[in-house]
Amino acid sequence: MGSTGAGKTTLARAVSGRLGVPFHEMDALAITGPGWQENPSLVDDVSRLVDGPGWVIDSFGHPSVRDLLWARADSVVWLDHPRAVVMRRVLRRSVARTLFRRRVFGGNVETFGSWFGADHPVWWAWSQYETRRTDIATRCAAPRPTPLKVVHLRTPRATRTWLAHLTEPPAPPPSETPSMITPRARD
Repeated sequence: MGSTGAGKTTLARAVSGRLGVPFHEMDALAITGPGWQENPSLVDDVSRLVDGPGWVIDSFGHPSVRDLLWARADSVVWLDHPRAVVMRRVLRRSVARTLFRRRVFGGNVETFGSWFGADHPVWWAWSQYETRRTDIATRCAAPRPTPLKVVHLRTPRATRTWLAHLTEPPAPPPSETPSMITPRARD
């Protein structure tokens, strides 16, 4: 979890690789066609993914699946980096995508004209920064039927240190089923 540009996708891929569980990119699941066309079967697709024994998703931000993901998560990694870090990252990413016409979700590209829209990643990251932080903090603190492990990382350095110490979980003893101990990492 975290603001647009915090590094969620990069970290989620690394966590997935370390834990050996499937990684799913929320934007790629949600945007499936040209013109930033939304996936009409997103809820069904995500429901199938989270029925598995372990998964890593780089964001719970999409409104139609947010509650489902929070309910199914056993762990959340919260990238709560300062606004300056987030903005530097999202600016660098969007400039490169625009200049080099890099294709993203559904084959779409960021254009110079898109920079003037309120939903462009740079403006979205700036305008939604505090709202996202408040929402994530509230959800992390909310009571749940099962405990939620929250890893709250406030700096890129803390994130690198945490990731460096993350190791694959031990193999289950023969008497336990894998689903009882396989962690599901979330971002």
